[in-house]
Amino acid sequence: MMTSRVPAAVDALLAILRATPALTADDLLIVDGPPVVNYTQRRRLYVGWQPSAEIAVSLEQAFNSAGARTRDEAFEIPCYAEARSGDTTMKDRRDEVFALVAQVETALRATNAAPTAPTLNGTVMWAHLTAGDLTQVQDQGSLAGLAFTVTCQARI
Repeated sequence: MMTSRVPAAVDALLAILRATPALTADDLLIVDGPPVVNYTQRRRLYVGWQPSAEIAVSLEQAFNSAGARTRDEAFEIPCYAEARSGDTTMKDRRDEVFALVAQVETALRATNAAPTAPTLNGTVMWAHLTAGDLTQVQDQGSLAGLAFTVTCQARI
């Protein structure tokens, strides 16, 4: 019996993002979990991590009906997109980071080519973007970061 859909859902989210043509550029690094030390990539997308947060996934479970045969599981996967450059043009970084997150949101929508994307390839009943926070920094160039949440509902 499975205890949680979280591991499978995070794996599926990473697989979907890594297979999305708009997110496969050479200058974009998709990271599973906390950041790696190499900051040479100008654009990064983290799954299961946000700055100043220590929780990789937050989840809640409850029985979905009498009889206790199945449980509903709701969870949030924190993510973070970042765009940086050596110049000081913040508008370009802000536009760039929102374009990255737009591609994530598009990848989670059903299409003829990817009908199971909103279910993270069948690992959850549904998943979608539900929150976001923009940060902007000028430090040896411009940096825009967008912390966002992918919220999921599953039955186990």
